[in-house]
Amino acid sequence: MSNNSKSEGGSPSARQDVPDEPPIVYELDPDCTAEEVAEGTRYLVTVNGVVDYGVFVDVSDNVSGLVHESSLDNEYEVGDEFVVRLEEIRENGDLAFEEIDPANHQLVHVEHEPEITAIESLTRGETATVEGEMTQIKQTGGPTIFHVGDETGIVAAAAFEEAGVRAYPEVELGDIVRVTGEVGIHEGIQQLEVEDVTLLEDEKAAAARERLDEARTERAGPASVDPLVEWPEFEKLRPDLESLARLLRRTVLEGRPIRVRHHADGDGMCAAVPVQRALSNFIEAVHDDPDASRHLFKRLPSKAPFYEMEDVTRDLNFALEGRARHGQQLPFLLMLDNGSTEEDVPAYRNLAHYDMPIAVVDHHHPDPEAVEPLLDAHVNPYLYDEDYSITTGMMCVELARMIDPQITDDLRHVPAVAGISDRSNADAMADYVALAEDEGYTRDNLSNIGEALDYAAHWLRYSSGHSIVADVLNVGEEEEKRHEELVEFLSTRAERDVEEQLDAVESHVEHERLSSDAHLYRVDLDRWAHRFTYPAPGKTTGEVHDTKVQETGDPVITIGYGPDFAVLRSDGVRLDIPEMVEELNDEFPGAGVSGGGHLVVGSIKFVKGRRQQVIDALVEKMADAEIDEELSSAATAIDD
Repeated sequence: MSNNSKSEGGSPSARQDVPDEPPIVYELDPDCTAEEVAEGTRYLVTVNGVVDYGVFVDVSDNVSGLVHESSLDNEYEVGDEFVVRLEEIRENGDLAFEEIDPANHQLVHVEHEPEITAIESLTRGETATVEGEMTQIKQTGGPTIFHVGDETGIVAAAAFEEAGVRAYPEVELGDIVRVTGEVGIHEGIQQLEVEDVTLLEDEKAAAARERLDEARTERAGPASVDPLVEWPEFEKLRPDLESLARLLRRTVLEGRPIRVRHHADGDGMCAAVPVQRALSNFIEAVHDDPDASRHLFKRLPSKAPFYEMEDVTRDLNFALEGRARHGQQLPFLLMLDNGSTEEDVPAYRNLAHYDMPIAVVDHHHPDPEAVEPLLDAHVNPYLYDEDYSITTGMMCVELARMIDPQITDDLRHVPAVAGISDRSNADAMADYVALAEDEGYTRDNLSNIGEALDYAAHWLRYSSGHSIVADVLNVGEEEEKRHEELVEFLSTRAERDVEEQLDAVESHVEHERLSSDAHLYRVDLDRWAHRFTYPAPGKTTGEVHDTKVQETGDPVITIGYGPDFAVLRSDGVRLDIPEMVEELNDEFPGAGVSGGGHLVVGSIKFVKGRRQQVIDALVEKMADAEIDEELSSAATAIDD
């Protein structure tokens, strides 16, 4: 045997002898099939049987044939190796070889190149090989369940070593593999029964990864959808929304779970529910599994107007348990109607220790220098010199349509609900309300839906309330009568509870006229409001404020405060609440002043013992605030 050897893939018939070079002899991979041999080609074979009329030889585990005694020059025993030429492939598939003895030859190793089947083309009962990225590895008490993603989808593959023992332990998340097995059905879902898993390396892995990356990039492209209403100011945000839609679709194609955190109010739910529906549809399509979104998508409310350490700790613990128990990748975190301020930074830094991408869609006044180094995407109207009147719900309806345009008809009324819930004063509100009216919703209907969402969010607390919220918002549900009855019931109870709260606090609301001629109203909610019930302090302050705005018709500022917090509302007065918070923090070291919001709505926290100092200083700053008629009747709801 010559020591001169090489390796190549594909059929050996593609390689011809070169003049003045040693003749080529092929050594086939054990997995090579009869489709990979050719007449007239030389092979290194192994004897598997000796008979009177010749010897049987193996070219690979799947390819065997006969060297007739008339074509043999030597005697051989089982296990011996020698070189043959394939003389004939007969009609019945039998192979006939003859022994040859090239004095000096070049041995070329041929790697098996199986036919690759696209996951979307798998057919039950057939044996197929798929090539893709390992997106999940789950060890059960029985088989190991792999999830493999290619350019067309993701499929589960069950491999059994022994009960509870990890099959193919050399394979890890993110590896490029080939999985061969019979296509079956498990619990109604297509699954490969694994016969072999091959880990691709070096050039093969790189080439496969490049193809997969190109295909995912193309498939991740967002749908091109016309805006629901013409709104030039909103169009500034469209490129950012398209980029985020592409990022989210790519995340689904990579098999990574998605976790959504949203503000627990009407606008937050109007943002989260459409995105949930769009992403769930896409997840189920990619996995060809109607239950896939249940495992790969999670929506949860945040009661605070920022990402609290309590929430991030829960999220991180959930993610790490999912990786340990189910072999999942750590999730992509999507923050909605929340997440743009410096108060969010500690939570983001906690996640930075792990591979958890973060994106934010929010309309609160941002601190981009603080948060953007920790984010993968940030969509906020303030980044384009617009403001809170472009609500998060409005943005996320367009985002959802870019992810799955098929849900458009179910969402036409949602931007109006979001705008009314957050009291947007945008010029486009009239168009959004008209769009909803075309779908059969009156303005009173829209207002009641928003009130019902707030009421449900209050009692759901830390639960997503998936079904009840979808019923109230009337997105993806078909029980129209139930929607109408549920909205009437919840909104009526909300109205009743608000009236009871206003009756309790009204006589305790203090009034003064500021030097700017604006009215200032303040109320001690800790002393005079019903506690631990609806409405919460933020909502209570908002209702008091709206009442005073209607009574006076003048610029109004309202402060509702407790032992260590204050909720701020203004109408017709330009309050830069984030700037006020920063100044108060500098003026009162150790008072723990924090918070933020819009120009006309916000909340702050402070140390209980410094309340009077902080409130008095806050009032002085409010007295110096500019009167701005453009902000009249532009109050926005907040629920703390």
